[in-house]
Amino acid sequence: MNNLFLVLNILFVLACNNPPSSHPKEEKTTQKVSKTLTDSIPSKVGLLLRAYKNIVSFDGKYIVFPSGKKIIFDDSTKKNTEALLNSPDIEDMFCWAYNTEADKPTEDPGRVRNEDFFKAVYGETSTEVRTHLMALKWCPNTVNQTIMFSTKNGAYEALQKVSAELDKHPEWSKYLTNIGGTFNWRVIKGTDRLSAHAFGITIDINTAYSNYWQWDCDCTNENANLDYKNRIPMGIVDIFEKNGFIWGGRWRHYDTMHFEYRPELLTK
Repeated sequence: MNNLFLVLNILFVLACNNPPSSHPKEEKTTQKVSKTLTDSIPSKVGLLLRAYKNIVSFDGKYIVFPSGKKIIFDDSTKKNTEALLNSPDIEDMFCWAYNTEADKPTEDPGRVRNEDFFKAVYGETSTEVRTHLMALKWCPNTVNQTIMFSTKNGAYEALQKVSAELDKHPEWSKYLTNIGGTFNWRVIKGTDRLSAHAFGITIDINTAYSNYWQWDCDCTNENANLDYKNRIPMGIVDIFEKNGFIWGGRWRHYDTMHFEYRPELLTK
């Protein structure tokens, strides 16, 4: 009897330490379902979902926001450059890949912006955008300038990281003083398109050391022949880019003072 009791105890312990084989199968099933769901979402939608926390879902056709607002992701319309700039859908914002290794740009990755998307993400009006701005002390040791920046979607925290790292490089301070602008609800000169400055997600560093295509050609003609110019050290660019900011110096229509928080274009 004692031997039988001992055997039963051993079997009980073995059963507890070796759960039924159904558990690993369930785990594999869950992973497969998860992968299927991921695969059903276009990769560019996935980039948006990771970059912007206030996007709640994608229903197969529309990006859906907490307010209930829906914006079509892909209107399936082929567009020339003018149409891409003036009437893009959300998918068009990815039409040119942002390349951090490019030397002389031949395209304008990031200049295409769906205005309705940015309004849904950062604010529909100047007043609404302002409610999400907060003062930031820019490079407190080397520059010590107060600027305003959006607190939505990690933009403020990203710029804080940029500021802290640039502050360790006094040799670059002349490029970082006299910040040309952050928030400014305005359109881009020569267009009806809202500037990224309108959403409080853009910073222009010292214009005295910057080049801008409209200044250099003294025009607003998108088809003008441009001779690319840049005086901004690439070390500054690298710090911005690793924190989710694209650089206007990577555009054929160059704007070398311009850094814009666009994590979806830098997310892997």
